[in-house]
Amino acid sequence: MTIRRVLILGCGGFIGSHLIDRLLTQTDIAVTGWDSQPRKIEGWLGRPRFSFVHRFLQDAESLALLRRQIPEHDAVINLAAICNPSQYNTQPLNVIHSNFIDTHPIVRACAEQKAWLIHYSTSEVYGRTVASYLPDNVYADPALYELGEDETPLVMGPIANQRWSYAASKQLLERYIMACHMEMGLPFTIIRPLNFLGPRIDYLPGRDGEGVPRVFACFMGALLDGAPLQVVDGGTARRTFTSIYEATDAVGRMLERPDQAQNQIFNIGNRGNEVSMLELARLMRRIFAELLGDPTRYDHPIELVSGLDFYGPGYEDCDRRVPKVDKAWARLGWRAQVPLETVLRETIQDFIERYGAPASSAAAVRLSEPV
Repeated sequence: MTIRRVLILGCGGFIGSHLIDRLLTQTDIAVTGWDSQPRKIEGWLGRPRFSFVHRFLQDAESLALLRRQIPEHDAVINLAAICNPSQYNTQPLNVIHSNFIDTHPIVRACAEQKAWLIHYSTSEVYGRTVASYLPDNVYADPALYELGEDETPLVMGPIANQRWSYAASKQLLERYIMACHMEMGLPFTIIRPLNFLGPRIDYLPGRDGEGVPRVFACFMGALLDGAPLQVVDGGTARRTFTSIYEATDAVGRMLERPDQAQNQIFNIGNRGNEVSMLELARLMRRIFAELLGDPTRYDHPIELVSGLDFYGPGYEDCDRRVPKVDKAWARLGWRAQVPLETVLRETIQDFIERYGAPASSAAAVRLSEPV
């Protein structure tokens, strides 16, 4: 099976824009992209091998158009989602609607036409580790905290903690995809991303977006504005971070090896880049100071805040995410290798270039002592 045409839903976001870059510069694949916001892909509009559909996929007319386009493509890549932690416990109806109710018709349409669906899910579906529920947890047994695609239980908090609205709706869609595979013969690939970073990620509130973005953009906004980096609940939660360039290369390998990629779930992450949120804040602060050539930035304040104060009621955090990535290596020959500092440095530099270097730190208001 040779992949010649790909349809990408949600092509205008951070991941989608990099995926378009990868496919249109490194392959002969033609791309049809759907999105309501083309700002991050404006350079590709009107170019050969790229067709753009400027619309939401939230009405019968759009779904009918999608159904007509699916047979013209060899794969459908779905990136459409709400992925904003500040909304998980404040707008759970909108989160559930966007990540399951609006999305399951896409899965159904692909299933009816036996079209290969490559669906971006989330590592949030893993919830909290089993180890986190044990008394005196010290992560002594990797079997209780490492995350395997096919064997790790998906453990989430109580219903009252609406923070899990996103993870639960994405998990339900994964189960719906699997059901369509079992009962209707849908060929699928599910991607569970582990914190992709790179140029063009997210937005900054008050500049080109509103609300609370993900942790990296929150920290960058504070660094650029001279405000304290707010670290939630002591910053003990741990994450792994992955270069967006390596992440899109993984998808390229899936398209090159459909027989190995189909009907599988893949963690796409770099287990070597694990860091606590407090460590991340300190590392970003140092790199930011180095890039600006301003030693006073090394003392940029870090402030410890509670999850309740930062996110509001119903918040609960995932404790740790260390992905197993053996399957991606065995089936795709893919393994992430770019170290965390390299990923952070190029992403921080992109923010400085996009939003402008801040004024001298001497003018910044010192609101707390360095942590």
